[in-house]
Amino acid sequence: MQLSKKIQQLQESATLAMARKSRELQKKGNKIINLSLGEPDFNTPNFIKNAAKKAIDNNFSKYTPVAGYHDLLEVISMKFKRDNKLIYNPNQIICSTGAKQSIAQLLMVLLNKNDEVILPSPYWVSYSQMIQLAGGKAKVIKTNIKDNFKITPDCLKKAITKKTKAFLFSSPCNPTGSVYSKKELIDLASIFKKHKNIIIISDEIYEHINFAKHHFSIGRIDGLQNQVVTINGLSKGYAMTGWRFGYLGAPKEIAQACVKMQGQITSATCSITQRAAITALKSDPSCTYDMRNKFKTRRDLMIQLLSEIQDININTPEGAFYIFPDISNYIGKKYNQYSINSSDDLAMYLLEYAGVSTVSGTAFGAKNYIRISYAAAEKELISACKLIKKYLHQLK
Repeated sequence: MQLSKKIQQLQESATLAMARKSRELQKKGNKIINLSLGEPDFNTPNFIKNAAKKAIDNNFSKYTPVAGYHDLLEVISMKFKRDNKLIYNPNQIICSTGAKQSIAQLLMVLLNKNDEVILPSPYWVSYSQMIQLAGGKAKVIKTNIKDNFKITPDCLKKAITKKTKAFLFSSPCNPTGSVYSKKELIDLASIFKKHKNIIIISDEIYEHINFAKHHFSIGRIDGLQNQVVTINGLSKGYAMTGWRFGYLGAPKEIAQACVKMQGQITSATCSITQRAAITALKSDPSCTYDMRNKFKTRRDLMIQLLSEIQDININTPEGAFYIFPDISNYIGKKYNQYSINSSDDLAMYLLEYAGVSTVSGTAFGAKNYIRISYAAAEKELISACKLIKKYLHQLK
């Protein structure tokens, strides 16, 4: 069977692949602590679940407008203004089956063949593959742990070429947990203001899991409003991963192009999820604080435990629920006949020997790192760190 070149060149999501391997080992009777998926272990708040039940009882079971119910778009417009100081009218907003779809179809409507998208590395695994699928090319700016994985205006300036179409980043960041401050974003904005043709794609899905100061959206900076597309959703902050709800706010022309694209792919997202989303986004954001505070407690615990392990280098992330340690000191070491030649090898070693599932940094554009999610119970995190420490110390 001859499959398309596009699908043959497309890589499987590394996070989903690791989760699949973990499940396979669990089915064989192995005990696996899964720290690979970016999924909160909390349940969706009851007031949101009750809104969904009410929507079912009220027969919200028909097709909806592609962009979403109009009253939902009005609520998202209100949320952008209330929480982010962003002005997006309802006709500039489109709801999708997750922030992932929002980003993928955005790139589809923006990119022509060989258009460049500037991508700070480490980046979320799907960004580079989405750019490739849309016919574009990722122009990667590498960062490192010493700089807390953040780019500088000078690095950005050097990366811009005549082919640059967009800049794509997340803050708080997956996989590093890094958060760009207001000043850092203003400094980057000074470069973008000189290149009005560049679209800035700001993935803010971890907005509510921010341990620094109040979340700051780059789109609120004067002079950038017509260049910024803001991506968000309910999966992380509201523990609604399975509900599949994301949204974007964009200049009208871009938003309407996304409506056209989505109309040919999925039409609208789930009607029941949309009604629940109205309730979630209308609510005071303080409803997310308890989960955020627990994530911060877990982060501090993980920093303490991982700091006890020799030869790994960590920083203190300011958001999301990941730690992204530098494991380069373990490259070239062995355990019996098992050789560590890459972060891929180390991640598989920890899975097969320690029974702890992480994700290799290679898929995030950072080959000497691994991503560890702390979206798990403290008891599991403590056990996982003990196992990681034990089996890393066995590498010689």
